Amino acid sequence: MSAPGSPAQAAANRLPSGRRKLLLVVVGLIVLAGAIGGGYGLWYVLLGPTGPAAVSTGAPAIPTGAAVAAPASFDGTWNVETGLGSIADGSASFVGYRVQEQLVGVGGHTAVGRTPKVTGSLALSGAVVSDVKITADLTALASDDSHRDDQLRRQAIETDNFPTATFTTTGSIDLGTLPADGTAVSVSATGTLTLHGVSKTVTVPLQVIRSGGIIAVTGTLPIVFSDYSIQKPNSFSVLSVDDHGTMELHLLFTHA
Repeated sequence: MSAPGSPAQAAANRLPSGRRKLLLVVVGLIVLAGAIGGGYGLWYVLLGPTGPAAVSTGAPAIPTGAAVAAPASFDGTWNVETGLGSIADGSASFVGYRVQEQLVGVGGHTAVGRTPKVTGSLALSGAVVSDVKITADLTALASDDSHRDDQLRRQAIETDNFPTATFTTTGSIDLGTLPADGTAVSVSATGTLTLHGVSKTVTVPLQVIRSGGIIAVTGTLPIVFSDYSIQKPNSFSVLSVDDHGTMELHLLFTHA
């Protein structure tokens, strides 16, 4: 517990016997939780939950300082751009998840994992978007805990067996009019999401904004694990995990 002669031990010695014993027991339990959880439990108790903020429901983020000239014509193919922004501040292109975990005896923690390895394209004609195809490399998902990331290789989404997730639209998306520079619009995209080897038709609400020659898109979609034959991880010794989560995306497109 506390080392003899340490400030913590000295403070404990000044307490009445009963309170001193209680304090030492509490400290011992915290240390034990840290040992059992590989440090994860102790980190949570002392610092609380951290992680990237949720994808905004407002305008998507344009990377600070990113300047891409608008093309002579907006018609044509636009590709996912992975060379702009930062995954750390959520301004780069990424696809990820957000799932609520429960640390036994302590409380909740939101697990957030993101992969910047995204490829894809869309076709734009006037104000109509079509042929959207997005592929995310799930083997590159990274969260705040490497142990969690390793478990996902063999459990839950099983990236060793199902390394990618894909989304392909099954219809066009009419923007009404091409958004003016800096103006955000709300649209929905219906298509086929393939995750964990299971394909389902989904509709994803999106926010779209254009800045010069960059089109930024954000969206979130609730995911019920059983819909995609995903089993909750069961090897986290101190955690329980919700049976659902949220898929998040932030994509930057530039003209081909």
